[in-house]
Amino acid sequence: MDTPPPTASTTPRRRGASALFWLVLLLVLAAGGWFGWQAWQARAQQEHDIEAQAAQRIDALEQHLATLQQEQRTQAGRLQRADATNRVLREELLGVGQRAALLEDSVSELADPQRSGAQALRLDELELVLGLARQRLLLAADLDGARRGYALAAGLLDGIHDPAWLSLKQTLAQERSALDDLGADPRAIAAGRLQAFAASLPPLPVTVAARDDAAQPWWRRAFARVIDVRHADTAVAIEPGDRAAGLAALQLELTLAQAAAERRDRDGYRQALARADGWTTRLWPDTPQRRERRERLRELRALPLAVDLPTLGTTLDQLRAMRASSR
Repeated sequence: MDTPPPTASTTPRRRGASALFWLVLLLVLAAGGWFGWQAWQARAQQEHDIEAQAAQRIDALEQHLATLQQEQRTQAGRLQRADATNRVLREELLGVGQRAALLEDSVSELADPQRSGAQALRLDELELVLGLARQRLLLAADLDGARRGYALAAGLLDGIHDPAWLSLKQTLAQERSALDDLGADPRAIAAGRLQAFAASLPPLPVTVAARDDAAQPWWRRAFARVIDVRHADTAVAIEPGDRAAGLAALQLELTLAQAAAERRDRDGYRQALARADGWTTRLWPDTPQRRERRERLRELRALPLAVDLPTLGTTLDQLRAMRASSR
């Protein structure tokens, strides 16, 4: 049986249904895209919020770490101050213990009937020894002699068991400690370093090495006896006579500086080394070795020659004051 052909009414109906289908499909796709874009925006915003929170946490951790470091430095300073305080307290405690021991020894000797005359004689001897030790250091700058004198004075003072002289013993111990802390004699240190500097100087050739005439150009060999070409701006001595005189002057200035150091003449010592520095610029060209020698000369000029002890003579002055008040 044959199928009847489509009529005119069914054709528009199919077209309308097809258009509606495509319209619905387009709306579905648009809705899906819009929801997908919204979801992507939400995820991006969430990730941005997470990154911001992480950055804030990192900043907070860095600030906390800086605070901890500052607190650590503060605690280290407090520990150092506490350590210094503990050392001071320990020294004071040792001083108290020594004073208690001296008091105990003095109390045990209070009943000695012969101590008055012997004590007066010992105090006279003590004053004499302290005066000699002080003058040895002031006049002759004999540091070792002064130390031996103060050691002898300490032995004499130990034989006096009267508790009234305990403060004098402590003053003498402090002065001896300050004298021992001076170390070596500054004059001996300066003289030794100056002698080492003089010995470290390289041998200086007085004459300039002869030139190889065969290696010179013909025009230089022809005019060598007539014209001598040299740098006009150089300060280094070239002539054999000038170099010999400069070497002798440098050695003389070093000797003068050594003699000034032995006399503790600080001005003469510095002036001699300053002149020696000038001669080094005449004898050697500008090289690292010459700059090192000049730096060593500047260090030598800065060395002290005299002994600086502000507390010198305090024991003697206290002894005289105590004896004057007891008369």
